[in-house]
Amino acid sequence: MFDTTYFPQAKKFWYMGKFYEWDQPNIHVMSHALHYGTSVFEGIRAYNTPKGPAVFRLPEHVDRFFHSASTLSMKVPYSKQEITDAIKSIVKENELESAYIRPLLFYSFGNLGLVPKFSPVELTIGAWDWGAYLGEKTEKGAHVYIVPWKRVHRSQLKMTAKLGGAYVQSAICGMEARSLGYDEAVFLNLEGKIAEGPGENIFIVKGGLLITNDKTESVLEGITRESVLEMAKDLGIETRVGPMTKEDFLQADEIFFSGTAVEIAPIIRVADGSNPEEEKKEYVIGSGKTGEITQKLARTYKDAVSGNIKEYEKWLSYVNA
Repeated sequence: MFDTTYFPQAKKFWYMGKFYEWDQPNIHVMSHALHYGTSVFEGIRAYNTPKGPAVFRLPEHVDRFFHSASTLSMKVPYSKQEITDAIKSIVKENELESAYIRPLLFYSFGNLGLVPKFSPVELTIGAWDWGAYLGEKTEKGAHVYIVPWKRVHRSQLKMTAKLGGAYVQSAICGMEARSLGYDEAVFLNLEGKIAEGPGENIFIVKGGLLITNDKTESVLEGITRESVLEMAKDLGIETRVGPMTKEDFLQADEIFFSGTAVEIAPIIRVADGSNPEEEKKEYVIGSGKTGEITQKLARTYKDAVSGNIKEYEKWLSYVNA
């Protein structure tokens, strides 16, 4: 039996065209992905709206899912429409008003050579009620740690894909940051500039200008990131996409994370541990409280995903439509 403590309201999961009880195991322990990380995934959210649960930017997530699969030479066993329908159905099946949704494509049981020649690609989708990734820090502001390990470089892996195995670096550094008492990690890239968090994009605000970086800085250009840039322009906030130095980051007026799991979460304190030969230095960002632009974007985002802003209904796929 599997405990659902950390998967509230999860009753069933979808696996290769059928629903299964959440506590019913059906994947072999010698599956290729379990040993080598040969999987791709998406993190997607559905939100409660006046028209019932709606999945945020579902077509974009499914498109990226297929892009990630192509990076691992996967032959996806279902069409985009079939996966879209399955994602909506798992929200219905679990009777969720809002949900975090995790589709996963993986090389399953077949062979255990490094190349999965005889391991078929299989698909599973789960959904459960999962609140803000950083909990109360989403309101109060996070204390982050710039880790000494550089982000995987775009010359080494295709950073536009969500590859399961690549996230082992995120797990290691996320655990390291928390073991030292911080809320989350931040990576520099090999060039020494700001990259991203373990699973989040980064925005800074300086003099009213909103800045984020792009794929040339070895980051995943997130779907929430793209949404934030569009909302900011609609709100009359000047934006710029380009490199951010560590000094830009530490001297910013405001900083926040963006991402499906984290949504929009302010960063108010930073510990710089990027040079392991030096003592960590602590920095307070701006006033040490959530900034005005961060608050405005967070409110707009919340209203958009909840179906309360008509112009952003284009981003919502209603589950019961």
